[in-house]
This record gives sequence, C-alpha cells and structure tokens, in this order.
Amino acid sequence: QVQLVESGGGLVQPGGSLRLSCAASGSISSSAAMGWYRQAPGKKRELVAAISTNSSTNYGDSVKGRFTISIDNAKNTVYLQMNSLKTEDTAVYYCNLGFFNRYSGKYYSYDYWGQGTQVTVSS
Repeated sequence: QVQLVESGGGLVQPGGSLRLSCAASGSISSSAAMGWYRQAPGKKRELVAAISTNSSTNYGDSVKGRFTISIDNAKNTVYLQMNSLKTEDTAVYYCNLGFFNRYSGKYYSYDYWGQGTQVTVSS
C-alpha cells in the first residue's frame, strides 16, 4: 500500500510563490515516478509536473518556466516550487504516483493519490 501526504498549500497574491511537498510511504518501486496534478472548479484534472527517481522531468505547458519539480529520493519526497503565480493557478493540487513510458517519455499515473491541498492565488 502506498500513502501520499501533501502539504504547503495556501493563499498567495499574484506574482507570489509557494512550495508544495508530498511525502510518499509504502511499497514504491525504484522505477516509479511522481507527479503533481491540479483541478480547478469545473475543469478536468491536469498534469502540472512529473519527475522520475533519476530526475527526468515533464511539465505542463501552462507552468513551464514558472514551476520547478524536484525529488529527494532519500526522503521519498517530491516538491513543487511555484513562482510567479497567477490567478489561473488556483486549484486543488494532488500528488500522484506513476511512471514514465520509456518510449514516449510521457507520464502515466497509477491510482495512488494524495488528499489534495488547496492553492488560492488572489489579491
């Protein structure tokens, strides 16, 4: 069984920064990857960023250049540093366990999710 626990959400003004953390515990394969998704009200859940244990990364187009994903393999923890936040970044952010397809490089999610953390960007 895998558990994912997020922290670090909150309220921030446009242009501000936040850092999210996700601690994973349980039976995790060394080939697994971790990702962050977000879901705004009335919208589909979308991939924000993903990272493998060897630090290969994948970002959604809307966050490239503003968000940075990183991983501490010793702590089984993944971080999402969010800079230059915009009102449209407002959403519930979910941590996820998944994998990268070795041929396409695309990230796919397993059905392991954190409880979600709210990020609100507002003045």
